Amino acid sequence: MKGPVTRGVQCFILLAILLPGCLGCQALRSPAGEPQSLTPERAVRINSGVRAFMRDVAYDVTKNGPAAWQKHFVEGPEFFMAANGNWVFQSGATAATGVQDLAASLKQITLEWGGDLRVDPLAHDLAMVASPYHETRVDNAGVRVEETGFFTGVVQYGDGRWKFRDAHWSVPVSPRAAP
Repeated sequence: MKGPVTRGVQCFILLAILLPGCLGCQALRSPAGEPQSLTPERAVRINSGVRAFMRDVAYDVTKNGPAAWQKHFVEGPEFFMAANGNWVFQSGATAATGVQDLAASLKQITLEWGGDLRVDPLAHDLAMVASPYHETRVDNAGVRVEETGFFTGVVQYGDGRWKFRDAHWSVPVSPRAAP
């Protein structure tokens, strides 16, 4: 009788050791079942996915105009955008209104990312992106504005796609003349 009891105790101890680890594995999984740890393989997938997202954004905005921006922004209060040190949008709600206003005032926009696009995977669903950019905007009066600058942003993966969670645009500033 001693053998089966010892074996049962051993099984219980083994389960007590392994079960919390297995439950912990579930806690480290996203709702889609992907590991949340940033493995080298996941970092490569993030890099590839974010690069494709950035190409899609430039194509979509150029083809469909400024209204296309809205579908590329996180809709919630966590979203924000700044340009040259100033708030542009403080949330997804203000972005939705602002993009509508922008679409009403611009008839065309062309966006090109520079060749030195950088992607820095941060977590299983977040990455930092940075790139030089060139944008041409034509307003409803036909006034054309060319702008070259630098873009940084945080993108977030959710609902099967990447979106901008945060964004910052900057353009070079001419140095001030000495007094």
